[in-house]
Amino acid sequence: MNMKWLAFKHKIVLILFLLFLPFFTYAQNGYDRRIEKYQNQWIRLIPTHTKIQYAGGMGLISLGAGWDYGKNNQWETDVFLGFLPRYSTKENKVTFTLKQNFIPWKVDLGKDNDFFLEPLACGLYVNTIFNGDFWVSEPDKYPNGYYSFSTRMRFNIYIGQRIGYKIPENRRFFAKSVSLFYELSTNDLYMVSAFSNSYLKPTDYLRLSFGLKFQLF
Repeated sequence: MNMKWLAFKHKIVLILFLLFLPFFTYAQNGYDRRIEKYQNQWIRLIPTHTKIQYAGGMGLISLGAGWDYGKNNQWETDVFLGFLPRYSTKENKVTFTLKQNFIPWKVDLGKDNDFFLEPLACGLYVNTIFNGDFWVSEPDKYPNGYYSFSTRMRFNIYIGQRIGYKIPENRRFFAKSVSLFYELSTNDLYMVSAFSNSYLKPTDYLRLSFGLKFQLF
């Protein structure tokens, strides 16, 4: 009788184990998925490219990093720190820029498709300057409405083109491709001036800038 009871208990334990096994497996798989998702979220924070840009209302020289995303990596978000030497002021200045780019398509060039052209690049960016002499809201010392624009922050738009080279795998050091680009840009203050002052020339409200993009991943 005891042997039969013991065998019966073993069967019950085995049945319960088989019944709850899928739940334990699902819990373990759910944990693995959560950990993988958590790790992927941190990986996405690693910049996919770096840039260096000359002029463009961001400083004489600006260094930045950013992220490519979208179905064909047609979107970019960049952050820049720029250096502005003293001209009419007593000290050098540092600028910060947040930039959003859109590159609708890319054309491969060359016999081995080792070069590529991005016929259109366009975007928006906002930049600010780190200096106490500039302000976002009009100071109290000026009459209300005396200045209609912030002197610290500028909103910009641009259009440009890029040409790049895909570095062979056996020659890559820290980037898989490098691109040369130019941009023609203007900002909110320049646009208002252009519409309200017909005597201004395009060279008065348009800016030409150049840069390099190093694609890391």
